[in-house]
Amino acid sequence: MTSIILGFEIHQPLRVKHLPGPSDNLNDTELIDHFFSSNGLNKFVFDRASQKCYYPTTHILLELIDTFKGQKREFKCAFNISGVWLEQCQKWQPDLLELFRQIAKTGRAEFLGSTYFHSISSLFKNKTEFVEQVKMQNQAIKDLLGVKPSVFVNTEMLYNNMIAKIVEDIGYKAIFTEGVDRILGWRSPNYVYARGPVSENDKPLNERIKVFTRNYRLSDDIGYRFSSKEWNQWPLTAEKYSIWLSSTPGDIIPIFMDYETFGEHQPESSGIFFFLKALPWKVFDWNNLDFVLPSEASQKFNALGEIDVHELSTISWADMERDTSAWLGNSMQKMIFDELERLESLVKQNGQQHLRMWRLLQQSDLLYYMCTKWWNDGDVHKYFSPFSTPHDAFINTLGGLTEIKMRLMKDLTLLNLNKERQDLQKISVSLETVKQEKPKKPKKEKSESIQSRQEPIEFILSEPMEYPNTYVNIENLIGVSDSLKRRIR
Repeated sequence: MTSIILGFEIHQPLRVKHLPGPSDNLNDTELIDHFFSSNGLNKFVFDRASQKCYYPTTHILLELIDTFKGQKREFKCAFNISGVWLEQCQKWQPDLLELFRQIAKTGRAEFLGSTYFHSISSLFKNKTEFVEQVKMQNQAIKDLLGVKPSVFVNTEMLYNNMIAKIVEDIGYKAIFTEGVDRILGWRSPNYVYARGPVSENDKPLNERIKVFTRNYRLSDDIGYRFSSKEWNQWPLTAEKYSIWLSSTPGDIIPIFMDYETFGEHQPESSGIFFFLKALPWKVFDWNNLDFVLPSEASQKFNALGEIDVHELSTISWADMERDTSAWLGNSMQKMIFDELERLESLVKQNGQQHLRMWRLLQQSDLLYYMCTKWWNDGDVHKYFSPFSTPHDAFINTLGGLTEIKMRLMKDLTLLNLNKERQDLQKISVSLETVKQEKPKKPKKEKSESIQSRQEPIEFILSEPMEYPNTYVNIENLIGVSDSLKRRIR
C-alpha cells in the first residue's frame, strides 16, 4: 500500500506600499499602517483569493472528508498556514476561519508548524528569531484552530541539517522539504528519510527527525501544468492522475502545492475544482493507494536513509535551482537580508515598539519580489509581485528598514543623553552634600566655650599673662640720656 500525503501551502503576505511618503510626524504605533497597505491592496487580494479559492476549495475538502469519514480508506490532507494569513483571515474573513476550525475538528486534517511571518529567519546566523517565530506559529494554530502541530514545514521548504536539528529540538517529529535531485541522487522522493548529522557524535539515524521529500513532478503537474494546453499530458483528469499515482513505487507520495492553485493560479474554467472533487474517488479505485496524515506516516514508516544537506548548500522548493537564490540571489536581496539580521539585537534590546514591523519586513515575499532572474523563473516572480520592477520592491522595503533604523538610533541617542544627564545630576547632588556637611568640632572645656563667645580684643585682654621679674636702675638711665643729648648738640 502506497500512502499519499496531500499538503497545501496557505499564505498571503502583507505587502509594502508603493512610495508610502514621509513618516517624520508619525508615532511608532502608526508606522505599520503607513508602510503596509492594511486595508488597501492587501485586503483586496485576500478578499479576491477568498472568493475565488479559499471558500470553494475549503468547502470541497470538508465535503470530501465528511463523505469518506468512517470508510475503510478515508480522505485526509494537511495544511501549512502562516500566522500572517491567519491574522488577515481573522480580520477580514472570519467565516473562512470557522470553516478551517470545522476541518480541524474532523481529525482527518493536520495543521503543520512553520514560521509565523513566513520568514527566512532560519538562515540567520543566530537562530533565536527562527525559534521564536516557530513557537509563535505553534501557539497561533493552537489558539485559533485548537490543535498542536507535530510536523514542520519551513518557509519555502528551506532545509539543511542544522535547521532540521533545531526543529527536532523544539519537539517536531518530521519535516518536509523538496525532493531535490542533486541531494537524492539515485534515490526516490517516495520514501521516509532522516536528517543528516550535525556532529560526529550525533544521534543514531532512527532517533533523528524524519524527513518527507516532496515529489515535485507529481505536485507541479497540478500546481503549474494543469491548465497548460502546451503540455503533452493536457488535459489532466483525476482518472489519469490516479493511474500515475498507482504506478508510482514507494512507501509514500508527498504531494504539496499552493492552496491558490485551485481557482487562482488555475482558474475555475480549467476544471480544477472538478478535478479536486473527483480525485479521492479515482484514487480509491486502486487498492494499493490511500491517504495518510504526515504524523501517521512518521509513525508508520522507518527512515531508509538520510537527507544530508550542509548549511552552505541549503535547499528549497523555489525556482529551477531549488536553493536560496530566489531570496538571496542578487546584491539588493543580500543587502536587505543583512540589514534585517543586523537589526535583530537593536530591535529586541532597545526597540520593542518596532519588533512587529521588523518581523513583517522579514516576509520572504518581499525578498522574492526583488529577484532579477530571467526566463520562466523570472515570469513567476513577476506574476506574484505588486511592483513593476525588482528595484521598486527594493526601494520600498529599504524605506521601511531605514525608518526603523533611524528611529532606533534616535531613541538610543536620547537614552544615552538622559543617562548622562542623570549621572551629572547625581554628581551635582553629591557635591552639594559635601558642601553642606560641617566639620566636627573638638570638645572644649566649659570655660573655653564661654571665652569663644567673647569679642577677639576682649579675649586677648582677658588672657592671663606671666611677666618675668626685672630690676631697672633709673639713675643710670638718666645719665645715659644726658650724654646722648650733649652729643646731639
